[in-house]
Amino acid sequence: MMAVRIARITDEPLDLAVHIAAVEDAAAGAVASFIGTVRDHDPDAHGAVVALEYSAHPDAEATLHDIAVTAVGDRRAIVAVSHRIGRLEVGDIAVAIAVATPHRAEAFEVCREIIEAIKRELPVWKRQLAEDGSAAWKGLGG
Repeated sequence: MMAVRIARITDEPLDLAVHIAAVEDAAAGAVASFIGTVRDHDPDAHGAVVALEYSAHPDAEATLHDIAVTAVGDRRAIVAVSHRIGRLEVGDIAVAIAVATPHRAEAFEVCREIIEAIKRELPVWKRQLAEDGSAAWKGLGG
């Protein structure tokens, strides 16, 4: 049952329903999902955040696949995960994850491990744009 069906870096809008459909399996009794959206504030921003501009290293998609495989480990799980790049407005989905497993605990665990590893390891950077015209770069872990 272990499979990474989607591990994608894309400039196209993300759709959680596509990720959930990708992990459908008769042996799966649970599907956990996560979406990370652009919010209108950040502790480091001077005023409201109006957009984020994401850029990725050419190896980012391979790294994302490796993150998913590592999170699954020896558990029976199916994963679909994507990270968007380009300019995203407040409310846009930056990260979409769906994980199917036979039981709920593993689905939650794998999903959380993937997003935490993305934040630590994925070579994607964001330029945060504030309403006052200022911009700040954030890298791995940011």
